[in-house]
Amino acid sequence: MNKTKNEDWLFEISPKKSALHINFKEIWHYKDLLMLFVKRDIVTFYKQTILGPVWFIIQPLLTSVIQFIIFSKIADIPSDGVPYFLFVLAGNIIWFYFSDCLKAVSETFTANQNIFGKVYFPRIIMPLKVIVSNLVKFGIQFSFFILVLLYYIYHGYDIKPSFFILMTPILLFITAILAMGTGMLISSLTVKYRDLNFVITFGISLFMYVTPIVYPTTLVLEKLNPKYHLFVYLNPLTGVLDFFKYAFLGSGTINTYYLLYSLFFGLIVLFLGVLVFNRTEKSFIDII
Repeated sequence: MNKTKNEDWLFEISPKKSALHINFKEIWHYKDLLMLFVKRDIVTFYKQTILGPVWFIIQPLLTSVIQFIIFSKIADIPSDGVPYFLFVLAGNIIWFYFSDCLKAVSETFTANQNIFGKVYFPRIIMPLKVIVSNLVKFGIQFSFFILVLLYYIYHGYDIKPSFFILMTPILLFITAILAMGTGMLISSLTVKYRDLNFVITFGISLFMYVTPIVYPTTLVLEKLNPKYHLFVYLNPLTGVLDFFKYAFLGSGTINTYYLLYSLFFGLIVLFLGVLVFNRTEKSFIDII
């Protein structure tokens, strides 16, 4: 009996001391579990499919082709002097990374309620694995984008990549924290309000059209009264997409202050997301 009392426990599971508490040491301890989830997500996506990982490329390819036909050939929307297909492809690979992460993170509690009720691990592992697994998907799509870019450059199109391409990791980081923070906020709300799952899918589709993917920001600024220009950049993805397109295509203009706004906005959303996520984590299993 005394021996049992004096034994040192390997792990002690206790409630978080505060809603903002993140145990990075514990997350690092579960890094193998994180990578296992990432591998599972990637493998199950194309398991028992004929084309396999090629599906990752088909998504932005078909979307860009349809947008090219509708918005370039029919609507005659300009693309800042670069081939329209390449213009929308550049926007789509960033957008798909954001939207896929946002949708998956927003389903964290509802999609994983069974495993959360049986096994303990840091719950924030699930949003993190979404960000990492979609990063692999982005890497495949980004490689396809680079091949298309080189094709156009080889055929003499006036495309001028700049040294700003070195900012790509920072742009991805901003996109990731925007998606993760927003998704964690939504996932906490869907615990009580399941209807939000339907609203999110519809809302993401609408949000795509207020984001400069199929049209350049310069076109919107040209059509709007100058006193309303600031409202264009209230969308935190605008600065990211403008920077990405300018870096790889040399199209449009960039403003460092708008990119800093995107970063600051993303950090605030992530802060709020972690706060609400941690509070919900304590009691969600009773609600669900």
